[in-house]
Amino acid sequence: MRAGRTALITGRTVVALASVAVIGLSGYGWSLLQQAQTHLTTDNVIEHHTPPAAAATVPHQDGQDTNFLLVGIDSRTDVHGNALPPDVLASLHAGPDDGFLNTDTLIVVHVPGDGGKASAISIPRDSYVDIAGGYGKHKINSAYSIGMNNNGGSQTAGRKTLIQTVENFTGVTIDHYAEINLYGFDLISQALGGVPVCLNQAVNDTEYSGAVFPAGPQTLSGVQALQFVRQRHGLENGDIDRERRQQAFLASAVHQLLSVGTLTSPSKLNAIITAVQNSIVLDQDWNLLQFAQQVQGISGGNITFDTIPIVNITYWTPADGDAVEVNPAQVKEFVAAKFSDAPPPTATTTTTPASPTGKAAGTSIDRSPVVTGSSTPTGADQSITATGVTCVN
Repeated sequence: MRAGRTALITGRTVVALASVAVIGLSGYGWSLLQQAQTHLTTDNVIEHHTPPAAAATVPHQDGQDTNFLLVGIDSRTDVHGNALPPDVLASLHAGPDDGFLNTDTLIVVHVPGDGGKASAISIPRDSYVDIAGGYGKHKINSAYSIGMNNNGGSQTAGRKTLIQTVENFTGVTIDHYAEINLYGFDLISQALGGVPVCLNQAVNDTEYSGAVFPAGPQTLSGVQALQFVRQRHGLENGDIDRERRQQAFLASAVHQLLSVGTLTSPSKLNAIITAVQNSIVLDQDWNLLQFAQQVQGISGGNITFDTIPIVNITYWTPADGDAVEVNPAQVKEFVAAKFSDAPPPTATTTTTPASPTGKAAGTSIDRSPVVTGSSTPTGADQSITATGVTCVN
């Protein structure tokens, strides 16, 4: 049951930061960003250290190309540590707090300094990896809690352990960190005025995520948007299909921000800034004005969303039960190719679905000119771009 309710949102933090970037395109937006910067919750979590050895394969120029680690955490508090009201938790299908803080959404984003193609790569929460600090192999979503619980309950230590774990696993240096909790996605999706999505077939997941949606295009916000990206039960490939949903949701949100004029009114600008202030924790060195300048030339078609290569999604581990088996060398090679805008390497391992049925997970439904899709056994190896609405399972 816990796995069903703690699945958070790959795209929500990127949506928040994309909101910040687009706001920065207007003069009024610059003023808002200056005000927002002084009211954001920050933490000193970026250590200026020698990058991991494999990072040499990933183009990275200080002050230009930038890598962000975007995290969704299953905290039942707001960014100030205040407990969420019981009625809010009930509406989010969050369930009781079990005392653990897991990062159930992890995504690394590479933004080139020359305004070229940005790339976002999801890391499945159950990826079985070496946890930084000598804590052994565990699911990557436990790195935060392991670091925190072994350092006197310090969330700063937990964040640093997670960042170093991701650096070691992907071979890239993390320059900035952004974290959002369960309630934050609800706030931000409402501030956006809803996000268009598309489902290949109707779903009914009342027991776990609460997702009950018809097939085809629809626009979701608030609790419904959260349910859409949380569902994994009833999906052919479980967490992998859920990540595909999260990427499609994020891509659609970014497309909306960049091309539909969502941020043209002062009221919407204020709503989004307020949601960001109440929803995210950033590293203390993140300058939002500089970030807005860096990404303002990137169009929706130049943002791609992918998932790391996977060996087996039902890999049994002695201490953590079922996990996602990954090949670290293959992951580093894949990330390096994506972040350098080079063709991805030829896969050397094969993903094993949980319940193979032969049905494509990303087959498109051509319901309107902006709806696109893909055909692949899991959908994990197909890029999604922020050019419209992608149909998913």
